[in-house]
Amino acid sequence: MKIAIGNDHAGTDYKNAIVTFLESQGHEVVNYGTNSDASVDYPDFAHAVASAVDEKQVDFGVVICGSANGVCMTANKYAGVRAGLCWTKEIASLVRQHNDANILGVPARFTALPQAIEMVKVFLETPFEGGRHQNRVNKIQCQ
Repeated sequence: MKIAIGNDHAGTDYKNAIVTFLESQGHEVVNYGTNSDASVDYPDFAHAVASAVDEKQVDFGVVICGSANGVCMTANKYAGVRAGLCWTKEIASLVRQHNDANILGVPARFTALPQAIEMVKVFLETPFEGGRHQNRVNKIQCQ
């Protein structure tokens, strides 16, 4: 799979560890995040990931900031994006199963790094269930 990843200064260490994990699993990673802990504006990186997902240049995206609220809010402005803010692997599984999320939001200040990596793993391995959920997903996008 090809996965876009983006982060602000709060998520640099998480991004680096997640990229290492993803590459060890054979995934291609496109890094749109900062490589520094110097303060930056999270929307710049969330827009890059969301655009890549929306334009189907990548299969999935991961966005990381302190709370993941800002990056998810930004990413969800794109019609073809469903970014889910997750803080446990169970929620990561549910946003895929029920919401067909294509971007995982990781709150670096509220999850341990091993937990974040497990969320990424579960997110990528969990299929969308479709069925009754498809009708709901179809109602998410504004016209």
